Amino acid sequence: MTKTLVIAEKPSVAQDIVRALTPVAGKFDKHDEHFENDSYVVTSAVGHLVEIQAPEEFDVKRGKWSFANLPVIPPHFDLKPVDKTKTRLNAVVKQAKRKDVTQLINACDAGREGELIFRLIEQYAGGKSPLGKPVKRLWLQSMTPQAIRDGFDALRTEKQMQGLADAARSRSEADWLVGINGTRAMTAFNSRDGGFFLTTVGRVQTPTLSVVVEREEQIRKFVSRDYWEIHGSFAAEAGQYPGKWFNPDWKKANAPLLANGEPDAEQRADRVWSEQEARAIADASRGKPATVTEESKPTTQASPALFDLTSLQREANGRFGFSAKTTLALAQSLYERHKALTYPRTDSRALPEDYLPVVKDTMEMLANSGMKHLAPFAKQAVDGNYVKPNKRIFDNAKVSDHFAIIPTLQAPSGLSEAEQKLYDFVVRRFLSVFFPSAEHQVTTRISTVEQGGKKYPFRTDGKVLVKPGWLAIYGKEAQDDEKEDDKDGKRLVPVKPGEIVQNESADLKGLKTRPPARYSEATLLGAMEGAGKTIDDDELREAMQEKGLGTPATRAATIEGLIAEKYMLREGRELIPTAKAFQLMTLLRGLGVEELSKAELTGEWEYKLAQMEKGALSRDAFMREIAQMTEHIVKKAKEYDRDTVPGDYATLATPCPNCSGIVRENYRRYGCVGKSGTGEDACGFSFGKSPAGRTFEVAEAEALLANKHIGPLEGFRSKAGWPFTAEIILKYDEEESKNWKLEFDFGDDKNGDTGEIVDFSEQDTVGPCPVCGAPVFEHGSNYVCEKSVPTNAQPTPSCTFKTGKIILQQPVERAQMEKLLATGKTDLLDKFVSMRTRRAFKAFLTWNAEEGKVTFEFAPREGGSKFPPRKTFGKPAAKTAAAKKVAAKKTPAAKKAPAAKKAPAPRKPGAGLKPSDSLAAVIGAEPVARTEVIKKLWDYIKANGLQDATNKRAINADAKLKPVFGKDQVTMFELAGIVGKHLSAPDAA
Repeated sequence: MTKTLVIAEKPSVAQDIVRALTPVAGKFDKHDEHFENDSYVVTSAVGHLVEIQAPEEFDVKRGKWSFANLPVIPPHFDLKPVDKTKTRLNAVVKQAKRKDVTQLINACDAGREGELIFRLIEQYAGGKSPLGKPVKRLWLQSMTPQAIRDGFDALRTEKQMQGLADAARSRSEADWLVGINGTRAMTAFNSRDGGFFLTTVGRVQTPTLSVVVEREEQIRKFVSRDYWEIHGSFAAEAGQYPGKWFNPDWKKANAPLLANGEPDAEQRADRVWSEQEARAIADASRGKPATVTEESKPTTQASPALFDLTSLQREANGRFGFSAKTTLALAQSLYERHKALTYPRTDSRALPEDYLPVVKDTMEMLANSGMKHLAPFAKQAVDGNYVKPNKRIFDNAKVSDHFAIIPTLQAPSGLSEAEQKLYDFVVRRFLSVFFPSAEHQVTTRISTVEQGGKKYPFRTDGKVLVKPGWLAIYGKEAQDDEKEDDKDGKRLVPVKPGEIVQNESADLKGLKTRPPARYSEATLLGAMEGAGKTIDDDELREAMQEKGLGTPATRAATIEGLIAEKYMLREGRELIPTAKAFQLMTLLRGLGVEELSKAELTGEWEYKLAQMEKGALSRDAFMREIAQMTEHIVKKAKEYDRDTVPGDYATLATPCPNCSGIVRENYRRYGCVGKSGTGEDACGFSFGKSPAGRTFEVAEAEALLANKHIGPLEGFRSKAGWPFTAEIILKYDEEESKNWKLEFDFGDDKNGDTGEIVDFSEQDTVGPCPVCGAPVFEHGSNYVCEKSVPTNAQPTPSCTFKTGKIILQQPVERAQMEKLLATGKTDLLDKFVSMRTRRAFKAFLTWNAEEGKVTFEFAPREGGSKFPPRKTFGKPAAKTAAAKKVAAKKTPAAKKAPAAKKAPAPRKPGAGLKPSDSLAAVIGAEPVARTEVIKKLWDYIKANGLQDATNKRAINADAKLKPVFGKDQVTMFELAGIVGKHLSAPDAA
């Protein structure tokens, strides 16, 4: 009998499909990675299982990124498994290759990305030749059982989906071509002077960065202006009320223009730009009677729409300060682990029209839940029959491949504090969309003073909540928001018709215009989502409508990527672009490849991909255009031959250390242009702006000039691309240039090596030495005990305490060392980088009295691990003892015979060896491969500074290593032989 393989995008969808098909296709059996009955095999991916890569002969490894190897435009793309999900991929491919599986159904999400996920799996399963099995497409926008069954009755053909498949592949390959070639070309350009200056670009990340840089440029160029407001206080029979003067004739359209011809955005009806004029208004109206006109009208305020991922990330950032990445991780955990929220990576804020019964059941669940603060509102919604058809909530036209984020029928338990906050946040929004609108009474009162034939009107706004409606769900939070939104809004004292009131005071308030606010994650996510609205071209803007830059699922990763690449810093809730970001934008403008920094590029692609989906543009034609664009970008960078790139550069306040001339920035360097500033009398002093791929901020360059040293600084990269941390100094070159030059200072502590006397008399102590109690001081790149180096008081050192200011690339600030010496432990530090894996890790530094040195202490993970172990897809739960007995009774006797034991797999040579007790004290007692032992030993040696200062090939034994080495010092070449004596097979222990 032949079967049909159904491949869903997520395990939860596979389970929904099985539940929907069971009544019509028969019961399914659960297996480890799939479900199966007589007709169907149902399995799933977990998002992307396969990604594209250049064929081996076209791939250029990092470190060889030069123009000679660019552009990289392979004739086709190979596929490679995504490392984290190889096991799942193998399970899906195994089902696809089964001989009894004769047809595939693509049940991945109904959209471009879902189409790509399936097509790449199908291609990978076929290997060098196509899989050759017919494919049908299940197109679902609702996940109710009936909608799924209807979808199976109306499967689409492969031919119908070809346009979408072509668009999906084309977008993926175009992103690869532009991102890889753009990054390598800009890196090659910036690395021309030596080193490795990684300069990443991408279709989404670079326009996103451009938005942040442009805002920062506006802030830097902003010139604050003074203005005045006139605030009055009016006395009526019923009491006093405030009012603010305004110009009733002012219209935004008539606002004066700035020098550049742009409208002056700072103009307002209640702002006066001359203190003299403002004072005249205040003096003319103060103490005078005023007539009152008033308009009062009811207004309604509906609840905001349900959450999609971007709106959830934005509002959670504003409410709780969660980063976009944190919100996505929490929402994903609530979806995957707790089954409490629907799929979060969605760009839709509506529900399918057939979801009404599910929503009613969800509301019932919430009404009967233990959430005392929200259950009463859910009960009110159930009793009042609030859940009914409403196009604002239930609309198939507004549902993409996913619908809005709402709670599921599963009441969660065991949530972390952050998960509970986010869950409540989503539940409140879900409840509020079904509640009645809030009703306010809004009053606008104009109090006009007439004096000398002139009228001076003062405006007062009042806003009174009449019926809270959905705002009741938010309680005090809503009231606080109302106060924030309507600072002047309040219940006004009444004024009788025709009553004359008295202006008792009129005071000037001097204010200054403020620059635009920096982006927070919330506002940047909004800018990414709405990027299409800024495009002038109508067709491109239409193509990008409701898409923006990136997808809801990738925007958080884009922001985190920009921070990781040091293009932006996160300070509090603000995102601040770095000097490296400005340098990139200057480069793209100077090279004439600004398209990489514009949202129009995405708009143009979306327009063409939409045409491809409709069959109006061929995939070949689109990819030819992308190849031409890629060649153009590389050519522009490769052929640029000027010394600098034009841009808006800084002039430093600190003079040249050589001739006291002016120091100016250009694209690559900070250099002296002489006292005249023209360069004619320049002395030749300059230093690179981006040594080892890390760009100086202007303030850092100033500090380096002023102090002749700075650091330790992070973010440098070696020629091979590895990151490192170092101090930088300006050193006078006596021999060759007779000028100052920049050097890295890794703190070799030459005084200590040469035995020269060290003078600590000008220093304050960091704290008491944990070994002998003498004072500890800063010395070169270390913190050392006074008695561990030669001093006048004690020429022969007697103490061993010494620890680095930089440990595994983590700068150890003085305050942290003071804390360690006082309490035995630093705060949790998060920038250590493993010498072996090159991965960052977090740890405390602690004083280990037993070992007599500073060691690491790792923070315990909450709950023992990031997530509790997850059940394998489709795997039956472990049976209880009672269930096992029942099963045993039902099992025929013939089946009770124990299965033959599997022969143990032969152990790989050198794997799983047991360390001796002395070696275990250094690397741990777990069985380990011989190669892993060497790596662990080197980590330990490096971390504890045990390489000999005069001969780096020699290793000094500390108290732990001496029993392993059997002597005080060994060479690195002896290590492998020594290790062999301390390893044995586990069964030989």
